[in-house]
Amino acid sequence: MKIMVIADAEEASLWDYYSPKKTEGVELILSCGDLRADYLEFLTTMVNVPLLYVRGNHDGHYDTHAPEGCIDIDDQVYNYHGLRILGLGGSYRYKQSKDMYTEAEMEKRIRKLSGTLLFTGGFDILLTHAPANGYGNLEDWAHRGFDCFNDLLEKYHPAYLFHGHVHREYGDFVRQRSHPSGTQIINGYGHCIIDIPETAYPKEGETGSFFYDWYITEKKKHHW
Repeated sequence: MKIMVIADAEEASLWDYYSPKKTEGVELILSCGDLRADYLEFLTTMVNVPLLYVRGNHDGHYDTHAPEGCIDIDDQVYNYHGLRILGLGGSYRYKQSKDMYTEAEMEKRIRKLSGTLLFTGGFDILLTHAPANGYGNLEDWAHRGFDCFNDLLEKYHPAYLFHGHVHREYGDFVRQRSHPSGTQIINGYGHCIIDIPETAYPKEGETGSFFYDWYITEKKKHHW
């Protein structure tokens, strides 16, 4: 499955100078946050594929203008043709803001999802705005990563973590890193296209979680 990951910067090459050849074969767009709503709307329309997003720490404008035609997956697991995508947006708190969290607050969000993750049998992609601490973050408070993301990766071993928040122009930019859990961590700043092999996630309805597989199979059968 070919996925386009976007974050933090509206690129002229995809907006002002869009060409279908640039997104040929893309089946899904994942936004890691801090992008204008009309940019997301443009991309999902022009590429003509679903766009899933989490909020960045500068996405308060979504409260009055949420990206139309796009799907907010914060604090849930979204199934896309068998690919289970967990969304946890926001950044480390460095001032009072709706989309910023302390370590304890992010841990609480994850604990609230424990029942969901038991039901789904885990997840295949973690979609965040902030990075995991020690894997792509910076030393300042504003760009610190979350320790609890590391715990989440160690527990569930998803194939990928996609994040943004740390821009290329900040220096020492690395697009892809490997985590000890086996997860591949990718900074989606600007955009990148990832070709995910079918072996990286279970076939739809074959996760091994009985009730979730039954639910997904029935949902597909009855077009819920």
